Amino acid sequence: MQDLLLGRLLAANELPDDLDLSSIPSLPAIKAEGKQLICQRCFNHLAFQPNPCICDGPCFYCLNCLAFAKLRTCDRLYYDLDPHFYFKDLCREQTYLEWPGTLSLQQEQCAKQLLTSYQAGRDHLVWAVTGAGKTEMIFPLVDYALRQGQRIALATPRVDVCNELFPRFQAAFPDIDILLLHGKVDHPYRLSPLTIASTHQLLRFYQAFDLLIVDEVDAFPYHGDPLLEAASRRAVKDTGVRVELTATPSRDQQAAIKQEKVAASILPARYHRHPLPVPKHRWVGDWRQAIAKGRLPGVLGATIKSFLKKGESFLLFLPHIALMEELEKLLHKHFKGLSFTSVSSKDPDRIEKVAAMREKNYQFLLTTTILERGVTFPGIHVIVLGSEDRVFNTSSLVQIAGRVGRKPDQASGQVYFLHEGKTKDSLQAVKQIQWLNQEARKRGLIDE
Repeated sequence: MQDLLLGRLLAANELPDDLDLSSIPSLPAIKAEGKQLICQRCFNHLAFQPNPCICDGPCFYCLNCLAFAKLRTCDRLYYDLDPHFYFKDLCREQTYLEWPGTLSLQQEQCAKQLLTSYQAGRDHLVWAVTGAGKTEMIFPLVDYALRQGQRIALATPRVDVCNELFPRFQAAFPDIDILLLHGKVDHPYRLSPLTIASTHQLLRFYQAFDLLIVDEVDAFPYHGDPLLEAASRRAVKDTGVRVELTATPSRDQQAAIKQEKVAASILPARYHRHPLPVPKHRWVGDWRQAIAKGRLPGVLGATIKSFLKKGESFLLFLPHIALMEELEKLLHKHFKGLSFTSVSSKDPDRIEKVAAMREKNYQFLLTTTILERGVTFPGIHVIVLGSEDRVFNTSSLVQIAGRVGRKPDQASGQVYFLHEGKTKDSLQAVKQIQWLNQEARKRGLIDE
């Protein structure tokens, strides 16, 4: 039972049928506080549906976490807690890390700060620019925790990123059993020293981890969802530590860093010591109307031609799928014979198309914000069409600009915000990138 339930919170229909539930600690799946119902799995207190039930009582079920398993008022959640549990067989002095690379000076400083916070039992926030090498920076911390026999989780909001991180950690820690956990994997759960999971999977954990690292805390759906953040806090032992990684901290996080209310590390430069490409605003006029009338906006056409003339690849970001599809048809008329395509969250061939773009089988890709993070293309440039749209907030625009210049041998590139009017978010994105470059220069982290 321990292998299945230790540090977890599961409904009866998620447990083996032959398990004697009467001997297992549990709590009400949905509790009532006055007239308010609260789901004890996902913390939802707003979305419930009346449920005809054999319990004969007024019964409701939670609508917020229905994808996991239906939770009713008459259900219970089962758990097994052991705050002193550790993996005894893993405890040793010798490193588990078999990564052949070396950290840059600023990466090494951050890694040491993370270790100091962990040893002090203190949460830590890492603000590292896109392409700073966040994953490599947490290797020493993960290695240290493993050698103490600790239980670790690395959670990220997006399944694509889970799938990308899993083989990297397998290569770095070949002697460690690593569990990949998200809604699209079908292997059975097992108790493992290191779990790589989507943030939604944290809803099933209860005081489980000595160390929880949440990557991309600024990303949807984690960002702006207080229920997922609460789940991440509950998933950590009372004595455990949470580490948050972000390239675009919220205003509250930035204020907390400035006021020294949180232990934090700021990495304003990429490991290759080149500055971040700074976006340029270009007015494009009423581009939506132009596309609707079958006309290619002049500034967009000129920008595309300038890249094609040099044989350079680029990503063209649009705020909405329908607009992207309209523009794709228009571009095929204007640029006959060119190899390009589009991707979005609804595209079943997205992974294959991204791989083909990496292999330079396409000259450019049209995309929604689905490719704003988590993907790297060598020698890429970026155009954002309609940067004034509300879809493109400061965080999104900084991430999009961060697709450019990530490789040491192709560390520069162009980022264009094509707009019908500058917005506070687009101006703030440029300002934030300029500040990070300025901070990196002050610290001597950029070679120019």
